[in-house]
Amino acid sequence: MMIYTVLPSPCGPLRIEANDEAITRILFLDKPLAATAPASPLLAQTCDQLNAYFAGELTRFSLPLAPAGTPFQQQVWQALLTIPWGEKRSYRDIAVAIGNPRAVRAVGAANGRNPIPIIIPCHRVIGANGSLIGYAGGLTRKRWLLDHETKV
Repeated sequence: MMIYTVLPSPCGPLRIEANDEAITRILFLDKPLAATAPASPLLAQTCDQLNAYFAGELTRFSLPLAPAGTPFQQQVWQALLTIPWGEKRSYRDIAVAIGNPRAVRAVGAANGRNPIPIIIPCHRVIGANGSLIGYAGGLTRKRWLLDHETKV
């Protein structure tokens, strides 16, 4: 059974979805919505950790995650989890890290399909020349997240 809550954030409202055991999805919402009370201890813990992240008090999440995706996407998302707070990697860096240096475009596609942004830090992946390239939540949000992690 899927449950969810809406959390206001500096990046706009976030819809956080979970099953009984893990976080399954975070969606950036473009329309303001009222916050909802977390329907489970897991959602409450997730909101607490996200609020601490946005306050600059948390640099690594410790939540059970269950993103749905192909084995390749799962491999890419696991590699994203190793990027430290405030650091960036290129798509090529991720391709090399997963042992498939020719898969740069496939890494980009998997990065763009990350269903749990912020917690699985796909915003930390940039172009080889240092440019911001794509972000499912929009480049404004990506820039904000990267700036937030370098200011704190």
